[in-house]
Amino acid sequence: GGSDTYDVDANGIPKFVGVDYIDLVKVYRISKFRSGEGHDYSDNFESCRSMKHYFNPKDSVDWSMIKIFSPVKGTISKIYQESAGTQVQIKSNDYPAFYFIIFHINLSYPLNVGDSVVAGQQLGTHIGAQTMSDIAVGVNTPSGWKLISYLDVMMDSVFQGYQARGIS
Repeated sequence: GGSDTYDVDANGIPKFVGVDYIDLVKVYRISKFRSGEGHDYSDNFESCRSMKHYFNPKDSVDWSMIKIFSPVKGTISKIYQESAGTQVQIKSNDYPAFYFIIFHINLSYPLNVGDSVVAGQQLGTHIGAQTMSDIAVGVNTPSGWKLISYLDVMMDSVFQGYQARGIS
């Protein structure tokens, strides 16, 4: 429940994501965490930051065909329509203080709050060329809601795909 917290300062950030949320092969560029890109997306500790990653697909691919997956086993905690597509928030089963927020999905099938998803389950596709794909990871810490980098929760097996594309 809402009482699930995890102290990232004391315990560090666990690496538990073994499946990527997007078909990385189709991505051209990824914004840095805390970039000035996009709009202010911040937490209880910082402001005027974009504390998520924007995934900019390649021009050569149909952005609306890029598959979007659940990165973890979990439960849908929030879902709502954005100006472009649907935002889905997934509460991790393994680390229930952690939430994965994926933006601009064209859902493949109806999803509802409380539905269970498994890691690697396709949620849908990216909405299209009108916006980049983005993902945020938030954690309820003892001192408040904290946004962390999606890259920091990846297992090495997933992160290697990013390193291979030049991300340090």
